Amino acid sequence: MAEKQKTIGKSISVTGNGLHTGQSGTMTFYPAEADHGIKFRRSDLEKTPIISANIDNVIGTARGTTIGENGANVFTIEHVLAAFRGLGVDNALIDLDMEEIPILDGSSRYFLAAIKEAGIVDLDKDREFIVIDEVIEYKVPDSKIEIKIEPHDSFQLDVEIDFESRVLGYQKAVLNDISSFEKEISMCRTFVFLHELEFLLSNDLIKGGDLASAIVFVNRVIPQKELDRLAKVFNKPSVKVKKEGILNNLELHYDNEPARHKLLDIIGDLALLGKPIKGKITAKRPGHQSNTEFAKLINQHLIKKEAMLKAPPFDIYAKPLFDVIQIQKMLPHRPPFLLVDKVLEMSDNHIIGMKSVTMNEPFFVGHFPEEPLMPGVLQVEAMAQVGGIFVLNQVSDPELYSTYFLKINDCRFRGKVVPGDVLVFSIELIAPIKRGICQMRGKAFVGEKLVMDGELTAQIVKNKEK
Repeated sequence: MAEKQKTIGKSISVTGNGLHTGQSGTMTFYPAEADHGIKFRRSDLEKTPIISANIDNVIGTARGTTIGENGANVFTIEHVLAAFRGLGVDNALIDLDMEEIPILDGSSRYFLAAIKEAGIVDLDKDREFIVIDEVIEYKVPDSKIEIKIEPHDSFQLDVEIDFESRVLGYQKAVLNDISSFEKEISMCRTFVFLHELEFLLSNDLIKGGDLASAIVFVNRVIPQKELDRLAKVFNKPSVKVKKEGILNNLELHYDNEPARHKLLDIIGDLALLGKPIKGKITAKRPGHQSNTEFAKLINQHLIKKEAMLKAPPFDIYAKPLFDVIQIQKMLPHRPPFLLVDKVLEMSDNHIIGMKSVTMNEPFFVGHFPEEPLMPGVLQVEAMAQVGGIFVLNQVSDPELYSTYFLKINDCRFRGKVVPGDVLVFSIELIAPIKRGICQMRGKAFVGEKLVMDGELTAQIVKNKEK
């Protein structure tokens, strides 16, 4: 029986300080409908902008994961997202009256407790999973970072860390079932080395932290005068270094609590993919930057594997969005090298264009004249011209720009294109356009038959003034 999407049963609030901003405020969880996903609302800002928990919205990974959208940001989102994913909640609206998630004790436990108090309810729609069908790897050799996911019928996570320090060396943490998150992972707190803490304090980068917010590891001899200063900063009667090499601000829940917290962070960062995962992850020396870059790799893989937004049948006789006269005002190409006759439709992330292949095409004169075939390279060019129209329509004053293709990947020819065929190109954006670079996946159809597909990367460049 298919699993149902879930939300919470009622609204509930959590109050606390942001670790880095020092802001004190309230975060309120609200139920949401199916397919809503997890979204944040900044109620402290004009127009109360919404920021979706989406991997494409990541704008920073220093000391936590930050997302931004609609002119607003939310800092340190990983611990609360881990709590929602750990309890299997797919949909909720998180209202914030400040820009950072409260740090509390540096774990997910209080967020998880609030979600449980609100209750978890089924929605009338099946849950969708990210099903991993091949190995995906992310590596940064210089930093000894490796993250890999491989096919598995459930979600499993194996994390290794090694800070090559006497007080914090090699540790490993394993989660074999997400249902164990509450008991084994949710209370595991973030950690920091004392020298990092001193840097953050001196640069005013942890305005809202206290010694209850993190495990502090000490890997050098600390004079009592310095310990007394820390006690004063954090409003503690005294601070000492325990034999385990940590400050006496707290007791460890587990000997490998740091590794378990890194596992928690991965769950929270991968929640930005929007759906639960079926796959086994092995991670060595992970961090927020590597976690989010790995999530982007998974996302790109999924986009490539998904069917196009638009597939046959196409209505090639419908009134076109652009005819050939209008197309000539957008593209610099002219017959016989203009290879697009119509644009049938277009949205923010896809375009459908077509080319009628007639016996009068000049290339048929010399290309297999006894058995006329449209050259594969010209099929790619035709698809690129359709993609060029799409890219140019992403900017104002498109007539002032040109589109130059930088790369063609995974191009495959699957069938002949002959005189009398109508080629229809279905092209979809596979990543947000950044710095004028556009990545697209295209398919070419004759009728309902796929004859060619490939991935295109293009750049928008402003024309030189004449």
